[in-house]
Order: sequence, then structure tokens, then C-alpha cells
Amino acid sequence: MAIIYLLTFSLGPTVAFAQSAFKATKISNGLVLRSGSKILKVEFVDQAIVRVRSVPDGDFKSNETDVCIPLPERNVKVDFASAGNFVSLKSKQLEVRVFLTTGSISYYDSKGNTLLQEDQQKPRSFEKVELLKSNYNDAVSKVEKTANGDQVQANITNKEKVGSAWHAEQNFTWQPGEALYGLGSHQENLMNLRGTRQYLYEHNLKKSMPVLMSDLGYGLLFDAGSAMIFRDEPEKHGMEMLAVNQIDYYFMYGPEFDQIIHQFRTLTGKVEIPPKFMFGYIQSKERYRNVHDLDSVLTRFRNNNIPLDVIVQDWQYWKGNLWGYKKFDEAKFPEPEKMISNIHEKKAHFMLSIWPQVAAEEEKEMSANGYVLGRKIYDAFNPAARKMYWDQYVNKNLFSKGVDCWWADSSEPVDYDWSGKANDIAGNPLVRFQKNVQVMADLLGDLRVNLFSLHHAMGIYENQRLTSSTKRVVNLTRASYPGMQRYGTIVWNGDTKATWNDFKSWISGGLNYMTTGSPYWTIDAGAFFVRPSKTWFSNGDFPNGPSDDAYREFYVRNLQYACWLPVMRSHGTDFAREPWQFGQPGNVFYDAILKQIKLRYRLLPYTYSIAAMVNKMDYTMTRTLLFDFRKDKKVKDIKDEFMFGNAFLICPVTDPQYTGKGSSSPNDKSIKSRAVYLPEGTLWTDFWSGRKYKGGTSIDAASPLDYIPVFVKAGSIIPLGPDQQYVGEKPDAPLEIRIYPGKNGTFTIYEDDGTTYDYQKGKTASYDLSWNDDRREFRISKRRGSYDGMIASRKMNIVLVEKNKGLGDGEFTGKQLVYEGKELVISL
Repeated sequence: MAIIYLLTFSLGPTVAFAQSAFKATKISNGLVLRSGSKILKVEFVDQAIVRVRSVPDGDFKSNETDVCIPLPERNVKVDFASAGNFVSLKSKQLEVRVFLTTGSISYYDSKGNTLLQEDQQKPRSFEKVELLKSNYNDAVSKVEKTANGDQVQANITNKEKVGSAWHAEQNFTWQPGEALYGLGSHQENLMNLRGTRQYLYEHNLKKSMPVLMSDLGYGLLFDAGSAMIFRDEPEKHGMEMLAVNQIDYYFMYGPEFDQIIHQFRTLTGKVEIPPKFMFGYIQSKERYRNVHDLDSVLTRFRNNNIPLDVIVQDWQYWKGNLWGYKKFDEAKFPEPEKMISNIHEKKAHFMLSIWPQVAAEEEKEMSANGYVLGRKIYDAFNPAARKMYWDQYVNKNLFSKGVDCWWADSSEPVDYDWSGKANDIAGNPLVRFQKNVQVMADLLGDLRVNLFSLHHAMGIYENQRLTSSTKRVVNLTRASYPGMQRYGTIVWNGDTKATWNDFKSWISGGLNYMTTGSPYWTIDAGAFFVRPSKTWFSNGDFPNGPSDDAYREFYVRNLQYACWLPVMRSHGTDFAREPWQFGQPGNVFYDAILKQIKLRYRLLPYTYSIAAMVNKMDYTMTRTLLFDFRKDKKVKDIKDEFMFGNAFLICPVTDPQYTGKGSSSPNDKSIKSRAVYLPEGTLWTDFWSGRKYKGGTSIDAASPLDYIPVFVKAGSIIPLGPDQQYVGEKPDAPLEIRIYPGKNGTFTIYEDDGTTYDYQKGKTASYDLSWNDDRREFRISKRRGSYDGMIASRKMNIVLVEKNKGLGDGEFTGKQLVYEGKELVISL
């Protein structure tokens, strides 16, 4: 018969069993367990968050990642008990059992259902490793021209031992049928990660995030900066960390994904609201070569009534071969302040590429202060270096001239295989992992392989905030890590190549990335590389670019997908991507492109209100179906459908239908289709036709060249704005409010000045729209709050969506009213 022990810690704070390896001591929110020199600490950070730390020898020592923000002390009520060979810790939402024989931990919900178990025989393991510091001699280093620009090659004079760390493994036992998501944006076209191996390191095409999400309703955050390997294989199940001072992970309970994301952002920081113009259309290419290029492209957008909010200047705006130099070449951009002012006069914003490399006097001055790591990369881990990088170069030469937002390119900041010489290892993920991690470890140190982008973003954000409060920080960057979401970052998936198979992988990769709690992610619409190439990463399928209908179809389908991402942008090399490159008005491709850009602008009231939900409610804008339909088993591995906010189901087209082998002409008037699964538990309305479908069914949905299948959930209320050429062109224009009947629904419209940080001081306005389906009654609540420049009185067209009303990108008139901030109720 098992002996049951009830622990009364006020009388006896330490407990052990005769055959136990660990002795447990109560602390305020948890336990500390010791076995010889081993220490294990389990503590509730909150009712739904548990932190686990472990070291094999000595005291706890932080991994010093800066992933998590300081949290105030929280006195979480925890009930302690023991039974058999384990100690139980219970909060209102979780039970945690710590087994004293091996130190393994199991997690249960408040009803006793198993959520997760560490491996009960070998929950974790450690092996000591040496830490080495590489010393560089950049003065004699060679510069190699690569697809990633002029890169200083590593000239390491010697390596010195600077300490030791642990090669650690944290092992788990996943449950049969459990699905796992997250770990960032990769290129393998995986959705459910069960049964796979994933290498976590920063690379042009990998946005590694050590965050896992389970369909059972929990998440895991691994607070470490080293390279890692996730495995769910016959012999290993868990996370391997190549160099840590301690195992340090957080168990986060939901059970819904939005709730888990809330726990993640409680630990790592809130997401701010980007400026409203970032939800318009962004035009870029590699590259505009002078001030005339920029001006002529922007002028053509305006003269042709094509909406645009941001134009981007890519690399080599600097002089000669001074790669990464933070100063405009006077020959190409002689008066940058005037140039940017002219862009502003045309009601657009200017984004500029900046690099972590330093050149000319930047390199000399920062080196003199010890602020260069090597390979001409500045030391983003040093606060003084981050401040000098900003004050002396970025602010002085660029931000003060009027730059609105940043493109922090190459934030990895070095790689091994981004050249043709690596073709022989392109298909070997283990060798690629080893070689890329080695060059990063040489420059940054083993403990910090994945951390450069986090600290680089931290420096840009914190120093711009010290300089100005009138411009919200925007940092489009290529590498990511947990915590970066609090620094105004938007991540794109890297320098991709134009193939339909690659396109498929962007969708699943992006969904897994945004599932990790960092919500702003985007792509180069059209892919960065287009032409065929002998280099593994740049071998596109379209030698003729926009002059070929096959690439035009690929680009249109890319842009239709990008419209439903948090940020919609077009960028790439080989061929320009402005809309007129794909035809003229009346051409099927040109018209499809314009249709999608214009739809993006009509969606602005909806999109910006969702952005406020991301900030205030820890919401996720573009979201895997698990967020809203977690209990629908059929959505577990759907890779090519997702939700945009709480209303739209988006179904991209990822195969050629009008061009290519076996396809018809783009002028073919027949309507193609793709298979779509409509999640159960709700009615769905086809956004384009108004036809209704029951959830839990699969259908063939129309996918003509000018749109992709989009469905709207019953009970949705969608505010649409006017056609406009830029955000804010028609601030007092009427709103079209579309109501999708079949269920009660609500939506909150959010407004602020769209530009400054005044919203953080409470200068905002919001009001609720609600629909009572039984009574056919629509209600607008009293307005809450105000801000400078607020439109106090606004016309609204209330449209009840029916078979021939409220469809697609058209404009419709329903019951008209004027909203002046007071409650209104109407019957429809």
C-alpha cells in the first residue's frame, strides 16, 4: 500500500523519500530540489505559467539572453502535497508533479488531464563544454562579393578559452495524436512538427524561435541563446541546446492559443501598434539607384492612381564599396533631406536599409572604443556600442534627414553557405547547421549564436524612442528571436526563390512563425530571386520574369496571399516589381494586381482595429486555424488555409492554374477552383459570391485569376473604408459596415492618430459594433475616448450581406446613418 504524505512546510520544509534522489524544499511559489550537486527549481510565475531551471553542478546562472522582461514579484497561491514518490504543486489552473526519484516533471490541467510529461527516466542531461573567444584581424581580411553583399571573411588569429558551459538536453514524452507547432519560419513546408527534426539557428532563410505550441493547450518557451535542435524521433524527444549556463524553460497554459500567446507576451513583452501607413502597400526592389529612380517610380504610382504608402531604398545608397556605410552617396543622392521631403509631399513614407556592418570612420571610431566584434560587425550586445551606432551614424546621417522606418537587413549577421561554393551541402541540413553555427559562434560566442538580432533591434528601438516620440519605430528585419516583438519589428522570411514549391513552404512557415507569439511577418511578393541559377538558394523557375505569363501568374498569387499578411510588400532582384511591369490597365494580370492592392486599402479600418487587439489583447492577426478551431481534428495539419483576424478564412492558390504545363491561357474565361476545408462549428459565407456553406465540410472553391477563395465566418462585422491612394487621404470618408448574419457578433473599431506614441498616453477612441441575429438588430455603442484630429461625425452604410449585396471588393449602400459618438440602434 502506498504511503501518502501531506507536507506541512511551515513545520518541516524539506521532504525526501527513502529511495529518492532529490530532496525538496518549499519556496514561496514552488520548490527547489537538490540531489548532490544537482539543483532543480520549479516555480509558478503566474497561475498559468511555470518556470523550470536546472543545473548539474553549482548554483543557477542566467543565460543572459534578454528574452524575458523583468516581472514584478507575484505571490501565486500554490497548494503543496505529496503522494507516492512525487510532490504536487497546484494553482487555480495547473497541477505540476515533480518526481523525486529522477526530478522529472508532469503537467496537468485543473481537471487532472495530462498536458505534458518530461521523460520520466531521463528528463534532462548535461555535458560540459568549453567556451572560446575568437580574435579577429580585419585589417588583412579579404572581402568576398556574395548574394548578401560584400562580406568580410573571417580572419581569426587565435581562440582563447573564456569559460565553460553545458551542452544540455531537455527531454519530453509527447502524447499520441498530439500536434506541435511553432519554432519559427523555415523552408521545409511543415505544419504539425510531430515526427520531425528542426535545426534552430539564425540564417537568411530561417527565423528560429524556441517556442512550441501544442494543440492540447500549452506552450513552451526555452530561454537560451545558443543554437538548438528540436527532435521528435524514435530515440529522442525534446530540445537540445548546444551551450547554456542552465536549462531554463517556461510552461505556458492556455488552453486556447490566444491565451498561451498572452502568457508568452507577459514574459517577453507586449507588441506595439505599428504606424497606420504600414498596413498599406509597400513597394521595393533591388534597387533604386538614385534620387531620380525613386521620384519617377513614386510619381508614376500617383499619376496612375495606384495606392502606395511606403517606398523602400535598398542597399548601396552609400558611396562605392563602403558596405553598410550609413551615409548617402552625394553623387547619387545629393540632397537626402530634400529627397525625403519630396516623398513626404507626395504623401508617401521612406524606408531605408541599414546594416550591422561599419565602414570608413564608423569602423575606425567604433574599433577604437572596442565596439567591433570582428568582420566589421558592431557589438550589438554592448549598450554603449548600440548608442554610438545610433547617435553618431544612423541618427546623425539618416534619421535626422527624415527617414521614417528601417529595414535592418542582414541581422543574422554572418553565414557560411550563402554562396555557390555551398551547393554540395545544400541538401544536408545537419552539415548546414554545423557550419553556419560555427561561423556564428566564432563571431558571437556559443551562448549567443541566436541573439544578435534581438540586441540589434533593441538598440534601434530604444535609441529612436530617446530621440523622438513622433514616429513609431518600424524595423523590417530578416532575423528574429523571442522578445523582438516588443521593439517594433516586422520579420520577413528571407531571400527566397521563385518556385511554386517554395511558395507553399512560405505559408506553413509563416503560420508556424506567427504561432510563436511574434505576430508581424511578411514575404517578398514574387520572391527575391526569379531567374534560374547554379546557386542552390537562388535557382528560380522564371528566366523571363514579368514578360512571361507564367511568372505573372506566380506573382499575382503571391500578392493575393500577401494581402492577408500583417504587412503587404513587393520586393526582389532580377526584375522590377512595380504593377506596370506586369501589364497595363485591361490586362488580366495588371487588373488582378490593382484589385488586390485596392482591397488592402478598403480593409484598413478592420486591419488597424485588429492591430489594436494585438497590442491590447495579445491577439494574433494572421493565424493558423488552431487559434479558432483547436478542437476540430481536421485542421491539425492544414498548411494552406488560415484566418485573418476573427472574420476571414483565407485560402491561397499555390499551383499554376492558367499557365504552365497542362494549363490554359490566362485569357481563358473558365473559372478554376481549389479544394477548401471549412472548419466546423460555424456557417461560412463566400466573400465574393455571398453563397453560404456549413462548417465541417470540404468544397471546391472558385479561384479565378483575379482572386483567391476567401470566406467569412457567420456573425462577423467588417468595417471597410474607401478607395484611397494612401492611408489618411480621406479621413472623414463613410465606412461600409458589412454584417454576416447567422450568428450574433461583435467588433470593436479602434482609432488613434496613426503615427505617434500618444496612443500609449490614452489618446485613442473606440466603439463597439454588435449584431443580434435573432432580433436582426444592429447596435453601435457610445464612443470611448478621443485623440487629436479625431473625426467626430462619420457617415456609415450598414450592409446586411446577402446573395447580391455586400460582395467582394465592391461598394454597396445599405441603411445609412451618421454616427456622432452616441449609442445608436437600428433594425435590419
